[in-house]
Amino acid sequence: MSKTIDAMEFRKTLGAFVTGVTVVSTRQEDGTPRGFTANSFTSVSLDPALVLICIGKSAASYPVFSAAGHFSISILAEDQKQVSSLFASKAADKFEQVAWQQGQTGSPIIAGAAAWFDCETHQVVEAGDHIILIGRVVDFANTSVSPLGYGRGAYLTFSLSQDALAAAGPRARVGAILEYQGGVVLLKTDRGYTLPTGTRLEPASDAHSLRGVLAGLGLDAQLDFLFAVYEDGAADATGVNVFYRGRVSGAWPPPAVCSGWRWTAFHGSRSLMRQSAPCCSALCASVPKTPSGFTWVMPSVVRCSRWHGHETSQ
Repeated sequence: MSKTIDAMEFRKTLGAFVTGVTVVSTRQEDGTPRGFTANSFTSVSLDPALVLICIGKSAASYPVFSAAGHFSISILAEDQKQVSSLFASKAADKFEQVAWQQGQTGSPIIAGAAAWFDCETHQVVEAGDHIILIGRVVDFANTSVSPLGYGRGAYLTFSLSQDALAAAGPRARVGAILEYQGGVVLLKTDRGYTLPTGTRLEPASDAHSLRGVLAGLGLDAQLDFLFAVYEDGAADATGVNVFYRGRVSGAWPPPAVCSGWRWTAFHGSRSLMRQSAPCCSALCASVPKTPSGFTWVMPSVVRCSRWHGHETSQ
């Protein structure tokens, strides 16, 4: 029996795949340019040179592109977020608001793009509520400009990560916002709860680096993209703050690295019980909800001290 697919959850799950952002363009029958933003682009073949783009049958551009004899794909640069938003809108004068040139086929190509492909329509394939528009590349160009990325509903900038780290200097604080089991990883310090941070990103062998801190906590963390870069003007503050967004992969924490264990169950702000043990492996099984992750706020909280005083809350 086939499983019923929740369309919204399916779309959200597809968003975990990081893509580039493109503007797909062609000419209408009257010669006016037509285009839309898309990230459903991929290569198909090297010989012959084929690429594809997917178009929803409910899209306003569907009648034009399903019958088009040619089209172009402009891979947007990381400074072209506004171009992406423009071509994702219903504005009638999109091509009057951007610079573009005509390709060999007559299709418009967005100026400043990281790369582009000019194509003749090779095949149109019916695929559910979309069509797959396969193009045979007749001309293309590549640049050294960093492309714009997109994943989980947000734009990503790839070059900014390295630029930010290089500019941060010795007074940097490099941290991570890590998702785990519906929550966010926080560490308890003398000043309260804080995100995991280090003085630089790598290597993991350096206990003061972010990778080293995460390794010391037994966290197998995937840093997906650069989330924020800012300066703190306070006199006693770290100069540049660089924070990544990511997630914890796999089970955590591994019982083997636990050198001591204490947990406290709360209901609201009232402590209900405390237990301690030299090793958590035996008692973890008796905890109603394994204290292995973090969340911001929940009706009941379980706190577990591990790895020489680092505390987690669930």
